[in-house]
Amino acid sequence: MRLTERVYMVGSGDNGFCLSDHADCNIYLIDGGDELALIDAGVGEGTNCILDNIRLYGFNPDKITTLFLTHIHADHAGGSAGLRYLISGMKVAVAGGAALALRQGDEKAISLDLAKKAGFYAQNYFFQPCPVDIELQDGDQITVGDLTVQAISAPGHSAYDMAYVVQVDQKTSLFSGDIIFHDGKILLQSTWDCDLQKLITSLRRLGEVRVDVLLPGHNLVTLKDGTLQIWKAIEILDHCLIPKSLL
Repeated sequence: MRLTERVYMVGSGDNGFCLSDHADCNIYLIDGGDELALIDAGVGEGTNCILDNIRLYGFNPDKITTLFLTHIHADHAGGSAGLRYLISGMKVAVAGGAALALRQGDEKAISLDLAKKAGFYAQNYFFQPCPVDIELQDGDQITVGDLTVQAISAPGHSAYDMAYVVQVDQKTSLFSGDIIFHDGKILLQSTWDCDLQKLITSLRRLGEVRVDVLLPGHNLVTLKDGTLQIWKAIEILDHCLIPKSLL
């Protein structure tokens, strides 16, 4: 699904647009011309479907140079190893603090054990360890063809969330992962590393970015005045209340 001149949605689960496996997050393709990039990898059960969607829009998956992960929960990072295996030369980029858990496939570190108990994943689901090529720090910039992807550290939903900013034709797109969603919704979970106060700090920081297009990890996208969606959440926080939850 083409969203902007340079951004496509190539995967999405039941809590989105049903383009790939039912448990997938929203997965985005960035067209940098000579090079492509992906934002998030999905759960890993619909990887071939994601690649088929990329081809459907006329792109060669072999041109994907970087997979940027917003965080390493299974619905966002479970497909990383499979994509890295299938796409020769593709580098996996993730927040430096999350790199070890991804390399080891540490299910406790990503609270997958709790998610299985809650019924979000089958008991036999396996989170594949994945090599990490780029350990991102706040403010890092990675070139994708003629575009630049900037990483913004935004913890709160998990310990090592990263948002990504891309500017195209004087418009700013923010890939927000599970930090902020359409209509100012957030996603707090009873996991060891979900931290409301850190999330509030991250939301206020993202609210300072002039965002035209807001592209979250689930549910609807916002193609105009994306900053307003962030400020909906901030306004509620300013009244000492908690924004609505996505789930």
